[in-house]
Amino acid sequence: MDRCLCAAEHGASRCRSVLPETGFVIKRRVSRGQSRPRALCARPSLSDSPVSPEHDCYHCGLPIPADVDLPVEISGTRHQMCCTGCQAVARSIVDSGLIDYYKRRDAMPEQAREALPDELKDLGLFDHPDFQKGFVKPIGEHEREAALILEGITCAACIWLNEQHVAHQPGVTAVDINYATRRARVRWDERRIKLSDILAAIQAIGYRAYPYDAARSEQISQRERRTALWRLFVAGFGMMQVMMYAFPVYIAESGDMTADIELLMRWASLILTTPVVLYSAAPFFSHALRDVRLRRLGMDVPVALGVGAAFIASCWATLTGRGEVYFDSVTMFVFFLLCGRYVEMLARQKAVRGVEELGKALPAFAERLAGYPAPEGDKVPVSQLLAGDVIRIKPGEAVPADGVVIEGSSQANEALLTGESRPVPKGPGAEVTGGSVNIGSPLLVRVSRTGEHTRLAAIRQLMERASAEKPRVVQQADRVAAYFIVALLVLAVVTAAWWWWTDPDRALWVFVSVLVVSCPCALSLATPVALTVATDTLARMGVLVTRGHAIEALARAEHFVFDKTGTLTYGEMRVEGVRLFGEISEERVRALAAGLEQGSEHAIATALRLQAAAGGLPAFGALTAVTGQGMSGVLDGVNYRIGRPAFVAGLAGDELPRGLVEDEQSGRSVVALGSSAGWLAAFVLSDGLREDCPATFEALRARGIKLSIFSGDTPSTVEALGRRLEISQAVGGMTPEGKHEALRALQAGGGVIAMVGDGVNDAPVLAQAQVSVAMGGGTDLARNQADIVLLGSRLGALADGFDVSRRTLTIIRQNLWWSFAYNFTAVPLAMFGLVTPWMAGIGMSASSLFVVLNALRLQRRLAR
Repeated sequence: MDRCLCAAEHGASRCRSVLPETGFVIKRRVSRGQSRPRALCARPSLSDSPVSPEHDCYHCGLPIPADVDLPVEISGTRHQMCCTGCQAVARSIVDSGLIDYYKRRDAMPEQAREALPDELKDLGLFDHPDFQKGFVKPIGEHEREAALILEGITCAACIWLNEQHVAHQPGVTAVDINYATRRARVRWDERRIKLSDILAAIQAIGYRAYPYDAARSEQISQRERRTALWRLFVAGFGMMQVMMYAFPVYIAESGDMTADIELLMRWASLILTTPVVLYSAAPFFSHALRDVRLRRLGMDVPVALGVGAAFIASCWATLTGRGEVYFDSVTMFVFFLLCGRYVEMLARQKAVRGVEELGKALPAFAERLAGYPAPEGDKVPVSQLLAGDVIRIKPGEAVPADGVVIEGSSQANEALLTGESRPVPKGPGAEVTGGSVNIGSPLLVRVSRTGEHTRLAAIRQLMERASAEKPRVVQQADRVAAYFIVALLVLAVVTAAWWWWTDPDRALWVFVSVLVVSCPCALSLATPVALTVATDTLARMGVLVTRGHAIEALARAEHFVFDKTGTLTYGEMRVEGVRLFGEISEERVRALAAGLEQGSEHAIATALRLQAAAGGLPAFGALTAVTGQGMSGVLDGVNYRIGRPAFVAGLAGDELPRGLVEDEQSGRSVVALGSSAGWLAAFVLSDGLREDCPATFEALRARGIKLSIFSGDTPSTVEALGRRLEISQAVGGMTPEGKHEALRALQAGGGVIAMVGDGVNDAPVLAQAQVSVAMGGGTDLARNQADIVLLGSRLGALADGFDVSRRTLTIIRQNLWWSFAYNFTAVPLAMFGLVTPWMAGIGMSASSLFVVLNALRLQRRLAR
């Protein structure tokens, strides 16, 4: 390899490293006068084709060193790159068919360099199973999902580029990147692609991917806050100093201030305003240029026009000594607008931090008792825990994984997970959830689930899914804001033309006032800020929103449909009695029932398994589950069925035994057992009603909500429950298909229907409802189908969540009405010249602050 041209010709220091995916040897250099390093390849091949001269790199925007000729053809035009690192990245983007990235971006990327720091250059480490424990989880037999965090993201186009590029890699089945948190979820088929290949693909287009780390995510948020504070500080300092020079000019009477002193004041104001415009207001100009380049109008376009026009006109007036200056108005406007956006950023980050807090809930280390029942333990990383390990949790410590208590008696604080502030008793046999805090005595816990399989991890994934979706109401607000900006620009131009004709001296500042006073920031913030705050508030109450549209749909719900078992009841069925119908012992029928129910997740199946005597169970063959009916199997050549009496009657005989009919009519849950030889037994079961169920129903009724119960339990049992809860439509004996059809019939009558359920049987009907709610203890399938998950066992959280959702819609309406009322009042006043630019800046910023502070009122729900 020849000596680097940069080192030979530009005085750069020599340093070698390899750029993956290209084979180029990268040399890191620092040019004269350049403060940060960038990648440069050894000896570029100079092109003989003519290339239009460019002073800055088309990819990263840095200056191109002299005599460096590294072109890349993009959309038919050849553009120059500053180094081979940028050239390799640009070629990778072009070869992947992703050149739209250069049209979409609104900020330059970070300098092309090695995609990982020195300690992570060996991408093969990411393929090691032990290394993947903390951030990779299996989805299927061969499919895996990783939680990553991206660095180098500067704008929305970066998100688009990474999603498109990674999605086109062979073997990648899904990729989703959240712009607010820079977090990515990537799924792939490990038979076709490795994680290291995915990371290399991200690296090839100039970005860096790491295993998700809550601390790194917080660093990004802190950097964003620090940058915003510096911009705010510069704007505030400039505003105060400029006002010191502008105030004497305002109060001075004619002849009191000489021309040279006034000119000195203007020059001082110009010097102080320049950093405010070039640094503090820089995001407004960059975002406006992005919007113009994409042929769309965003909220920063009128801001940039107003600030730019006022500043340029003031500079011209200062240089020529003629006309008015508006430096004080410019600095005040930028300061107040940055204040509003800073508060909005804090509210957004606080809501996003709800997910991050869940990520920090698990401790880094745990005390594992490797020789249990020996009391000696040793500290190990939580990532090394396995199902079956025994761990000791001392008072005040967080539970590192899901498990079951085997020794000790204490209490756990599960407020972060369920919203329930009262401690929950924990004793032998009780389940503990990772992330909860032991607040009583030491506990010995046998680990059942670790890492991404824990309940805490499932909650985090659902919260991330909700934050990635854009609700319909937000999309509508964005469209309205776009039309509003067009109308605003037209009005501003027409107003400026009229004033230029009638009073040229006032035309400019009236034009600026119209642009500034009615900037649609408040309109664009009105909805997303309220939804973000509401999502965080609901999560802290134990109501987890997992879909973007859920809050709006829940607030508009007019009819709630409830499942019974596991929803209105605890789902912990117990066998109250056994009725025998043949020459068979009770011990035998209990064993047969437990053997048939092996593998079933239903609450009744669990109760039947628990009621069997300890010892071996019959080994049934051809076990078959009939959804909504029961189980069937074969033992020693004899067919057996267990489940609904009508289902068992198809095998044991059409005529039901008298005792079985009596049990059904009593309103209790009855499970029949029979074989091809006849009826064998009936099991009478009961399930306790949730304590707060009657109060919850009463609260919903008081809010004008219609209530129904759709259950697969026996009709008499469901009807008895309906009478107890004063529900007229309480239907039992329903199959999943029957529930689905009944729900569609309700929807055909109009109105928004909310379905509250639990279990596999409820998944289809949950998907059919406009808004679906699943109990936190339900099956994974039900939770994945649901728009909202109640994390605790308290059904009353549903009524509280309904109240917060309605309040959220009320606040959204208030914000929208305020935005429209303010704009329709302020624009005419500005057009008539009654609002100065600095007044417009205060009014526009106050409008944005109002909608943010109004949305933050939702958090008061937690204090009550």
